[in-house]
Amino acid sequence: MMTDPIADLLARIRNAQMRRHATLDVPANKLKANLLAVMVREGYVQGFEPLTPEGGHPTLRVALKYVEGRAAIEGLKRVSRPGLRAYVAKDEIPWVQGGYGIAILTTSKGLMTDKEARRAGLGGEVLCSVW
Repeated sequence: MMTDPIADLLARIRNAQMRRHATLDVPANKLKANLLAVMVREGYVQGFEPLTPEGGHPTLRVALKYVEGRAAIEGLKRVSRPGLRAYVAKDEIPWVQGGYGIAILTTSKGLMTDKEARRAGLGGEVLCSVW
């Protein structure tokens, strides 16, 4: 059993980009799929697709994005973790790298970026920062 699947996803992305891999496979769940969908929408990841091997566990194949030979993601940081959850109100949502990056929050309306949460007037749990 994995203690923190989000931290595992972020570490796999970080490691794959350091090795210049085009794709990577991660164990699938709905939260990871939604998190990757936000990263695709914001332009940090090219895309992802669900894979279900016969008799195996479902996985997600993530296509990483590179711009002029450099990874589109410069940094990933897990903010809220199982041992220390980070909840913020709508007026306490953090700015990532002075607005250059994004914070991904889980709110009552689903996963969204910090900018979308500010616009909607929602607070929530800050899952991670991407820049």
